Amino acid sequence: MDFTGPVGGQQGEGTPGRPQEGLPQPPDSSALMQECLQQFRVTGAQLQKIQASLLASMEQALRGQASPAPAVRMLPTYVGSIPHGTEQGDFLVLELGAKGASLRVLWVTLTGINGHRVEPRSQEFVIPQEVMLGAGQQLFDFAAHCLAEFLDGHPVSRQALQLGFSFSFPCHQTGLDRSTLISWTKGFRCSGVEGQDVVQLLRDAIRRQGAHSIDVVAVVNDTVGTMMGCEPGLRPCEVGLVVDTGTNACYMEEARHVAALDNDRGRVCVSVEWGSFGDSGALGPVLTTFDHSLDHESLNPGAQRFEKMIGGLYLGELVRLVLVHLARRGVLFGGRTSPALLSRGSILLEHVAEMEDPSAGVARVHAILQDLGLSPDTSDAELVQLVCAAVCTRAAQLCAAALASVLARLQRSREHQALQVAVATGGQVFEQHPRFCRILRETVMLLAPECDVSFVPSVDGGGRGVAMVTAVAARLASHRRLLEETLAPFRLSHEQLAAVQALMREAMAKGLRGEASSLRMLPTYVRATPDGSERGDFLALDLGGTNFRVLLVRVATGGVQITSQVYSIPECVAQGSGQQLFDHIVDCIVDFQQKQGLSGQSLPLGFTFSFPCRQLGLDQGILLNWTKGFNASGCEGQDVVCLLRGAIRRRQAVELNVVAIVNDTVGTMMSCGYEDPRCEIGLIVGTGTNACYMEELRNVAGVAGDSGHMCINMEWGAFGDDGSLDMLSTCFDASVDQASINPGKQRFEKMISGMYLGEIVRRILLHLTSLGVLFRGQQIQRLQTRDIFKTKFLSEIESDSLALRQVRAILEDLGLPLTSDDALMVLEVCQAVSQRAARLCGAGVAAVAEKMRENRGLEELTVSVGVDGTLYKLHPHFSSLVAATVRELAPRCVVTFLQSEDGSGKGAALVTAVACRLAQKTRV
Repeated sequence: MDFTGPVGGQQGEGTPGRPQEGLPQPPDSSALMQECLQQFRVTGAQLQKIQASLLASMEQALRGQASPAPAVRMLPTYVGSIPHGTEQGDFLVLELGAKGASLRVLWVTLTGINGHRVEPRSQEFVIPQEVMLGAGQQLFDFAAHCLAEFLDGHPVSRQALQLGFSFSFPCHQTGLDRSTLISWTKGFRCSGVEGQDVVQLLRDAIRRQGAHSIDVVAVVNDTVGTMMGCEPGLRPCEVGLVVDTGTNACYMEEARHVAALDNDRGRVCVSVEWGSFGDSGALGPVLTTFDHSLDHESLNPGAQRFEKMIGGLYLGELVRLVLVHLARRGVLFGGRTSPALLSRGSILLEHVAEMEDPSAGVARVHAILQDLGLSPDTSDAELVQLVCAAVCTRAAQLCAAALASVLARLQRSREHQALQVAVATGGQVFEQHPRFCRILRETVMLLAPECDVSFVPSVDGGGRGVAMVTAVAARLASHRRLLEETLAPFRLSHEQLAAVQALMREAMAKGLRGEASSLRMLPTYVRATPDGSERGDFLALDLGGTNFRVLLVRVATGGVQITSQVYSIPECVAQGSGQQLFDHIVDCIVDFQQKQGLSGQSLPLGFTFSFPCRQLGLDQGILLNWTKGFNASGCEGQDVVCLLRGAIRRRQAVELNVVAIVNDTVGTMMSCGYEDPRCEIGLIVGTGTNACYMEELRNVAGVAGDSGHMCINMEWGAFGDDGSLDMLSTCFDASVDQASINPGKQRFEKMISGMYLGEIVRRILLHLTSLGVLFRGQQIQRLQTRDIFKTKFLSEIESDSLALRQVRAILEDLGLPLTSDDALMVLEVCQAVSQRAARLCGAGVAAVAEKMRENRGLEELTVSVGVDGTLYKLHPHFSSLVAATVRELAPRCVVTFLQSEDGSGKGAALVTAVACRLAQKTRV
């Protein structure tokens, strides 16, 4: 920024180097005049320093830093949302303090985006001086009387009326309808109010009045009302600026930056209360002798120093003090004064605006001065215009420096290089003084060149905005109720989870006995976990999705070394014939052998096959049904090892020794078991979900032998397919199930796994949109696309490290143009869906751990769970929720979760290695 000369006075209207339009220059002989005007000139460097100082004080106050005391109060207003434009209804507004010694009552009708605008009805009441300076109860009784008089004069329904209370004084808010007065300003000094909740005082007065049923919904600063009354436009209106009798600003801050709040989500409107800026001396270099005189004679000496340089209550008084000074020095009015000129308050803001207006000429100046008992000549009138211009120019520039600090704060909190924002402006100074607004705009452009700011005049002095705050509060409460009703079925109680645990225990027992059950409880013929003595080179084939891997696993004294390559399975192959699928797999194995120099070698091969199988032996697995989008024909009901061996034979000249078929869950358990001998449970939570564990062989029907253990593949994704979980299923689960390729199957998996959670969220978002809760009720075409909302978005959206701005960016990439409120609600939907999934998963693990404990007759079981799967590993809270649920439901089990490193590949090799070890031991 380049300020090329002094700012203000005769150099220009807030833009350095520009001549002041239409105003004559003072005569060179008037050294006293020059000296006087010079006091009001503020340089660019001074403005920048004020901007930086105010910004630092704002951030200090936001952090809750008490020492040294910040120069401004950053007060949360508990207004958490700006209007959508959809707000509707009738609202009552009471304004106190916005217009000095008057009170205003309004009846505001909001008609939404497309409704015909209804002008508010209002009535203004003058507050007697004795009430402004009397007892607090007297003031609030007066306000309640005015409300009753207004309503009696306007035919309105007798139902409970929602009221927004605009209370334009520094307050400490602890809720939208709770606000404690910090200190009176603007000439008010009612006793017994400071330190009290002004909403409760008003409610008490309304109750004493007893004429109408009025619900005080919100207490609103006039600045907040100004911001909220801004008409919805192309850019968000997130800053309010009032320059009235006093001055203040507010803006929408990220809640996580406001130390005074418990909530760290979303945004909150913060009232800057900048009128007190400079009370500690920060404005010293730009204070004039006239500022000191005005402050000394005010009701609150030493306080509100910034406001006294800007506010409309004081600009006329500053001009009067300058005129008195110049008259006494003989510069004006022939050295004469008048009783009126010497009387405080004789020059008002409207006088200053009229006298400064070049279009009015000097005639209006003469008239005003003559009313003050003065006899000005033409030169006097021109000099008085210069004084008015100097005082108001400085006020506008100081206000611009303060606004630039707010814009800088917005940039930092949003992490935007360039900021586009609308600033709602309100107050008498803006209304009566167009030149003030012009200087303000030009100075902001110089102090904050990277901000694209539009200024929007407020409608009816903020009254509509106060009604809007009330309406937004009503909208948010209604939306919150609908959101809670929608998500309530996903918030599972302890009793519901315990019931799931009990149902799973029952289904496990039935499945092991060979009875009808939604849990197949399939023997895997894996009879032992690794003991650390396994050695050798093994091949592994890992098939569980549209990408599969071939691995060379070397198990040696120093540990396990893995070399692998990923191959893809085209959709046409996954959906084609079984022969085509297994021929493709063998082609890929041969390619891998050639690249690794293994051609011609016959290494033991473990085949991880992550689909439901009934095993008849370690190397025999009958595919029960395809899942995860596979549907290759001629495979279900067949031994997949035979299908693989048939493809090997068709290839010819290829020798592969298929030793074991392994479920990926078993592989995960075995992989972790190599590192921890206590690992006897395997868990997968990724695209699908499943679990396995080491069961007592005596409990496994259909397998010979009563001693030792057998790893059981639970295939728990199908748990509940018999209808046992219907009490937990929501309409969203039902629609996801019906749209799937296997309706009625894998019901537990469809409530837990990554293949389905994003789609559940999408359907909830559609429902909430249809209720008007999200996206302003506008149906977004992109959201109609099935599976557009990926489960990975849940992990990203719920990440604690991501600010809400980044969450919004993720969603906007999906074509979802949302507000901060929408982003918060989408976050809550994601949390509810993922929490239910994790809690259900935890209930399943608790059922397994408790069964193992009882099997072994232990008071306490210590066991480890090997876990794999992208949802478990990548979601920021899934693993901790699973563990917490297990502790809650299985308190006598000490369960440790170990994340598997390459469980499905390394585990398959280790199953093969253990099988080879046991076979060698048997031969010996």
